[in-house]
Formats: sequence, structure tokens, C-alpha cells
Amino acid sequence: MDLESLVEPVVRASGLELVEASFQRGPGRAILRVFVDREGGIDLEATAKAAERISRRLDLEGFDPGPYTLEVSSPGVERPLRRPEDFARRVGEKVKVKTARPVEGTRSITGTIVGTGPQEVRIATEAGERTVSFDDITVARTVFEWGAVPKAKTKGGKG
Repeated sequence: MDLESLVEPVVRASGLELVEASFQRGPGRAILRVFVDREGGIDLEATAKAAERISRRLDLEGFDPGPYTLEVSSPGVERPLRRPEDFARRVGEKVKVKTARPVEGTRSITGTIVGTGPQEVRIATEAGERTVSFDDITVARTVFEWGAVPKAKTKGGKG
């Protein structure tokens, strides 16, 4: 059983969505990272409860790659997109997609998702609309745009 198959039922039972789970062994330590989310965002209490339940499930299943640290957190403002349904939920949002092979001359596409189909996503870019097969996508994530906050107007029109 793979890692995501182990943790996804626990995450769902906690009322959350599994965004991504990965295990990385680095110099001196290993880290099991689990990114979870839910509509409207996730708070520290929900994250802590999910971490406790995930840890218990891994212990029960005998997950023992040696010493490791479990990190459970939100995916942040720039969320990874992996499944077709991830893209479908983000129609209208800006994304950056990297592909295994060039799509109309480039392997990196940034733009707004305008639609999805069963096999592809359509992205409006500055150079026009691009259709990318899900099979060609190697990495994709939403793009957070920092915008200028308009200043509040004061009496007298200054500000």
C-alpha cells in the first residue's frame, strides 16, 4: 500500500482533503510531509488532530522507514494541482504549469484556467489559449498574485 493510500482515508475521516503526501530522506533526517486542506481553509486545531490520527494510522499499519518527522500542514497560498478535479475546482484562477514536452514551443505555461475536459486543461495566456494534456503535466500549482491594496480615502479627497 502506498503512502497516500494509507493517509487519505484518515484525512477524509477528519473532514479534510489530502492535497499531497511525500516521504523524503535527507542528510541526517527523514520527513513525511502531508498537505491537507478544506473549503474555506484549515486551522491549527484541525491540522493537529489530523497529524495525531495520521500518526496513529501509520503506527497501526507498521509504517517504519526508520526515524522520521511527520509534518502536517496547509498547502499554502500556491497550491499544487495534481488531479483533473484539482484543475476543475480552480477554473478562473491563475496557474503555472510545467510540461514534459513543449506545448506550442514552451514547457512552462502561466495563465488562467478557462476550462477542463476529461483529458486536458485549457489555459488563457498572454500568447493565447493553450490546451495541455493532463498526461503531459509534470508540475502545476496555483499562482498567488500580490496586489496593491487601495488606500482609504480621507475627507477632503486626499489619500
